[in-house]
Amino acid sequence: MIRDFFRDRRGNYALMTVITMIPLMGGVALAVDYTELVRERQETLNALDAAGIATAQQIVAGASDTEAKAYAKTFFEANLRHVLPANTTLTVTLPNNNAGGGTLVLEAALKYQPYFLPAAVMLLGGTPGQTNINFSAKSEIRLKNTLEVALVLDNSGSMTELGHGSNQVRFDLLKSAAKQLVDQLAGQAQLMKQVSKPVQFSLVPFAASVNIGLANKDAAWMDQDGISPIQHENFDWTTMTQGNSPWPQRYVEKVGSIWYARGTDWDATQKDKPLTRFSLYKWMQRISACTKDSNNVCTSNITYAPIASWSGCVESRPYPYNIQDTAASTSTPATLFVPMFAPDETDYTDGNGRPANNNWHLDVTPSTDSPTRQKFMPKYFNYGTKVTPAYGSNAGPNTSCSTTAITPLTDVSTSAGATTVKNAIDAMVDVGATNVPEGMAWGWRTLSSAAPFTDGRPETEKGNDKVLIVLTDGANTYYTPDSVSAQTYSGTYYRSGGNDLSGNKAIYSALGYLAYGSQTKPFGSSYTYGRPFLGTSMNVSKSDYSNANYTKAMSEHLATLCDNAKAANIIVMTIALDLDSSNTAEAAQMAALKTCSSYSRYAKDPADPTGKTPKKLFWNSTGATLSDDFKAIGNELSNLRIVS
Repeated sequence: MIRDFFRDRRGNYALMTVITMIPLMGGVALAVDYTELVRERQETLNALDAAGIATAQQIVAGASDTEAKAYAKTFFEANLRHVLPANTTLTVTLPNNNAGGGTLVLEAALKYQPYFLPAAVMLLGGTPGQTNINFSAKSEIRLKNTLEVALVLDNSGSMTELGHGSNQVRFDLLKSAAKQLVDQLAGQAQLMKQVSKPVQFSLVPFAASVNIGLANKDAAWMDQDGISPIQHENFDWTTMTQGNSPWPQRYVEKVGSIWYARGTDWDATQKDKPLTRFSLYKWMQRISACTKDSNNVCTSNITYAPIASWSGCVESRPYPYNIQDTAASTSTPATLFVPMFAPDETDYTDGNGRPANNNWHLDVTPSTDSPTRQKFMPKYFNYGTKVTPAYGSNAGPNTSCSTTAITPLTDVSTSAGATTVKNAIDAMVDVGATNVPEGMAWGWRTLSSAAPFTDGRPETEKGNDKVLIVLTDGANTYYTPDSVSAQTYSGTYYRSGGNDLSGNKAIYSALGYLAYGSQTKPFGSSYTYGRPFLGTSMNVSKSDYSNANYTKAMSEHLATLCDNAKAANIIVMTIALDLDSSNTAEAAQMAALKTCSSYSRYAKDPADPTGKTPKKLFWNSTGATLSDDFKAIGNELSNLRIVS
C-alpha cells in the first residue's frame, strides 16, 4: 500500500493522509503532554517526599520554625531538576500546628502548561479557556513518636541494702539510674520544638501502698459518700448510739448503704451528711496544749488539734477493679477510691506479752473482746486527758502510707519539667512492704486519658506510645501480724512480732486485712476472706494464712494486671533488681516479671540463633549493672521515636 501511495498521482491518498494526520498529530501532542505531565508530577512528588524527610531531620536536630520552613523550600526546589520552581508552590505545616502534634505536612501545587493548546487542556482534564493544568500533592512525615512513660519504682525497706557488685545502696543506684533515663529522653525532647509535650514522665513510688497526693482529697473519683464496699471495713458504726460518752448527741443512722451523722454534737458541715474515713480524720481530736495538774493531767486552757491528717494513700479497689483502669463511678461503688485508715487495734497483749501491731489509741470500751474493741467507733472521738503529738505518715491511722506522692505526667522537654521529675525521684523514701500490683495499676492510671489522672493523650491517638517501667527488688509481700515487729511500746516483746487477738490475719496495708473477725463481710456473706484472695485461682488456698500464700495471691493479681495493661496497648518494661534465682519466691517473681514484659519492636532475642524472636523487655539487673540497663531502656525508648 505504501508503494501505491507513492505512485498514485491522484489526490485521494494525499487527502486521506491529511485527514488521518489530524487525529494522529493530536494523539502525538496528547502523548507528549501527558508524558511530560507525568514526569513533572513524579519529579515534584519525589522532591516533596525528600524535602519532608530532610526537613523532619532538621526539626529533630532542633531547627526553629523559620529555619525549618526555609530549609524545606530550598531542599524542595533544589530537587526539581526539570520543573521550573516558579511553576510550583510549597506549603509547610509544622507539627505544632497539627492536632496532637508529631506530624510534618508538606503540600506542593504544580502548574503545568501544555505544549499543545487547547485540545491538550481539554483532554488532560481542564476546562475551556484554561491555559494550564494544576495538580497538588501532599506528604506527611511522622516525626519521632511522642512518649508517655510511667516510672513505677519499688520504695520498700529492702532498697536500703547494698546493690550486688556495688558499694552503694540500691535506692541510691535506682535514683541515679532513673534520673539518667529522664535526662537521656529529655535531651531528645528538648530539640523537638515543633511537637507539643514530646516526652512526658510520671513517677509512682510504691511500697505497701501508693500515695495519690493530698490535692485529690475532694476528687469526684474518691468515695465522698461512704458507699464503697470497703469504706467501712473494720468500723462498727452501730456502736455510735445516742447517749454514748463523751458525745451523747453525736450518733449515726444508716439510710440505705450510707451512714449519716445525726445529733447536735456535729457541726453544720457534718450534721446529716454521710460519714466516711475523711470524717474520722476531721473529727478525731487530741489535746495539743493545756494547763496541767500535778499528775500531768490537763485541767484548763485546753487546746485541741487533729490526731492525724490524711497522708494521701488509698486502699486497693476490690477485685477486679484493683487490676483494671476502669473509670470510677458512683453507679458502681466498688470502682471508687477510698482513703486508707489503719484501725486502732486492741490494747491487749497476748500471753507472751506481745502488743498489737497498730495500737495507737485508747479503746474506751468495757468489752473484753478484741475484735469488738478494734471496731468500737466512739473511741475515735475521745480526746484523752493529756497533751499528745499528732501522727504523721506511716503512723497511727496512716500506718503503711510510707511513700511520697505520685508525680503526674510531666513534660520533660522543658528544663523545669525535667527538674520536677528528677526532684521527685530524689525525694523518694525507702520503707515498707512490696505491693507491685498496686504500684503498677497506679502507673497505668497515670498514663490514662481518663480519671483519676487525665494527663495522658487519648488512647486512640496515633504516633504516641504509653510505657510502664516497673522495677522491684523483691517478691510481693503482705505480712502476718506475728511475722513483723510490733510497735515499740514499753514492753519487751514487740520484736517477736505483733499479736492478732482481733483476728485480722495480716498487718494493715492498702489491701486492708485478710479477715474481719466477726464483723459483717464487705462483699456479702459468701466471702469469708479479704481482698488479697478475691479473684484468685484454686492454686491459692483461701485458708492458708501465711506470707508465702499471700505472695502467691498477689502474684496472680500481678499476672492478670500485666495481661490487662498489654491488651490496652501499654508497653511494659520490667526490671528485677538483685533478685536471687536460688530463692523460690524471688525466682518466681523474676519469672513473673519476664512474663509480664512486652516484646521489643526492634531488638531480637540474643538466645535465638535465627534472629527472628523479638527480645523481651525484661532486665535482670544487679546494683553493678543497673545504670547500663537503664541506658538500654533509654535506647529502646529512643527507637520508639524514630522518624517514619
